[in-house]
Amino acid sequence: MTETARGTARETRPLGTPGVGESARRPDATLKVTGEFAYASDLWLDDMVWGVTLRSPHPSAWIRSIDIGPALAVPGVLAVLTHEDVPGEKYYGLELKDQPVLAVDEVRYQGEPVALVAADHPETARRAAAAIVVDYAPRDAVTDPRKSRNVVRYQPVRVGDTFEADVVVTGEYEVGMQDQAFLGPESGLAVPAEDGGVDLFIATQWLHVDRDQLAPCLGLPPEKVRLTLSGVGGAFGAREDLSMQAHACMLALRLNRPVKIVYGREESFFGHVHRHPARMRYEHGATRDGRLVYVKADILLDGGAYCSSSPAVVGNAASLGVGPYVVPNVRVDATGVYTNNPPCGAMRGFGAVQACYAYESQMDRLAEACGLSPVEIRVRNAVSQGSSLITGQVIDSPAPLAGMLRELEAMPLPSPLPPPRSGADLRSLPGGLSQTTHGESVRRGVGYGVGIKNICFSEGFDDYSTARVRAELVAGEPHVTVHTAAAEVGQGLVTVQAQIARTELGVEHVTVATADTSVGSAGSSSASRQSYVTGGAVKAACEAVRARFEGMPAREALEKFGPIEETREYRHRPTRPMHPETGQGDSHTQLALCVHRAVVDVDVELGLVKVVELAAVQDVGRILNPQQLEGQIHGGSAQGLGLALMEEIQVRDGRVLNPSFTDYLIPTVLDMPPMTLKILENPDPAAPYGLRGAGEPPTLSSTPAIAAAVRAATGRELTRVPIRPEDIALA
Repeated sequence: MTETARGTARETRPLGTPGVGESARRPDATLKVTGEFAYASDLWLDDMVWGVTLRSPHPSAWIRSIDIGPALAVPGVLAVLTHEDVPGEKYYGLELKDQPVLAVDEVRYQGEPVALVAADHPETARRAAAAIVVDYAPRDAVTDPRKSRNVVRYQPVRVGDTFEADVVVTGEYEVGMQDQAFLGPESGLAVPAEDGGVDLFIATQWLHVDRDQLAPCLGLPPEKVRLTLSGVGGAFGAREDLSMQAHACMLALRLNRPVKIVYGREESFFGHVHRHPARMRYEHGATRDGRLVYVKADILLDGGAYCSSSPAVVGNAASLGVGPYVVPNVRVDATGVYTNNPPCGAMRGFGAVQACYAYESQMDRLAEACGLSPVEIRVRNAVSQGSSLITGQVIDSPAPLAGMLRELEAMPLPSPLPPPRSGADLRSLPGGLSQTTHGESVRRGVGYGVGIKNICFSEGFDDYSTARVRAELVAGEPHVTVHTAAAEVGQGLVTVQAQIARTELGVEHVTVATADTSVGSAGSSSASRQSYVTGGAVKAACEAVRARFEGMPAREALEKFGPIEETREYRHRPTRPMHPETGQGDSHTQLALCVHRAVVDVDVELGLVKVVELAAVQDVGRILNPQQLEGQIHGGSAQGLGLALMEEIQVRDGRVLNPSFTDYLIPTVLDMPPMTLKILENPDPAAPYGLRGAGEPPTLSSTPAIAAAVRAATGRELTRVPIRPEDIALA
């Protein structure tokens, strides 16, 4: 069930065509449901060959030598490449060029790429890669982030000087390594071009930054490295970094033939970054009536072997480290370190998820210590418009957190837990049909969670998007083409771009061109930013086209003037880096709030959990597409559920133990409960249409809400997620 409070806006589209604020039909929906949609792994050219990557079995080792002779001797092998064959720069990276295209003289994590093979068949390429002889000298791996002395970024936040209070609660918390677990593996097709460049058809999140990392490594100018977005089977942050892009291009340029690389599921676990595991210590001090006096927090994030986006993740964890609460005195220390564990980078929630689990667990402890309900403790400390974050940034748009919490609390609860052996359907109990106790040891719990997430890129990043809009007559009818480089990764951005064009230009027929690098950058499909920034660019370009209509209807203007094309860049208001010593500064563009209530049933003997219901209230500023918005909230909540109860990459001594969907568990349709949503629309005056990015906030608040509900059912402290059966089962 979903309830919405709706806003209004001027709309000029023809009657009956879906524009801003309506649930427009997705152009890819039917194809995806029927299995006809072409993903990057479906790419094919008649003369293409297959590439395979050889990866290190060691988390840390010197490379003494590499013998590629046995691989070259395999019939059907066309090329074997090592770091010596990299035509340009040997290192790349999102924020720091520290990651080798192929390992040079050492490996720093299990799965690091060492060599490439191209062959006429993928099985031949795999056999040849296995034949390469690498002489490793294994060395001790640094796998405990607490013992690492190699810091990616340290960011403190300092406010006030009073760190004494009537009520003090402390806690130590841990978040495991979560995987984005997208269903479409890394894949792409590199095609050599007649001008000596290369065309890459790729599933990615950020076309232009891929290009800007690739070109120096290939020894080519950027204009000779052309990227076109192919069908993306999910992303969630893991496609921000390069995976097989440089490898496919190197092989294609060497052979002057198209080269396709598709990872298998196991290789995918090694081929992309993951969510940073975190260890956190918090201390909250409050008055006896529950008003926060101070918060101390020590947040340690394991960045793994390479930098990726760890500096930005640390910044988010620091700036949002106490949550959406008014706290006059703060001492936060957020640190990201290098280890020999798998590299970590962007994942939905981006640093704020880890901190949210800790500070929300602390708010529940504080509520108990003050004799208050979980909702009341949060209401008494909730930010609102005009409040300051711990960075000193003033919240200058609606932030009705207290009201959201009251609305959530007032939502009806699901039907009570049936008595044991009452004939209830076993599928409704934890464990389902394999439930063995028939409900005798099942307890119900209710928990709440609150999250605050920054929208768009922060800390002074030049965050913008470019849109080209062309209006013309096609078969006598006005037709609009929208062209951006924004990656459609399943979130429905293609639909939203078309809705904006229909609304702004009053034209029914709109085509959204395939995203590629022939148009200016649109930035990354991350940080819940594309509706804001690319939506803003499309809106601006459409407004420029409409201005050239000179007040005439589209058909009349196009008959008179011919085709009209305009390109516009859209930038949100500027941000500033956090001060390196105090953490102060207006570092964020926009902030979004979501609150969750979780109801769970727990078998305390078997350690099994069933989430009975999730309820959520989220303020989205303005709804652009109701159905897609609901999907984002459901999806974010599902990933939060996974982190709370089941999702973790198991790493021991730097080695991944469960690189498969058999052993890495993600929620299924049977794990995801019914959801009750209330979506609020309090427009942000600084944003296009007043919208507020919505894809990430549900991932924050759902995890602590579920953990709190399990605590309520079991009485256990449960200071680590995901919660395991052995954490629950009573002795």
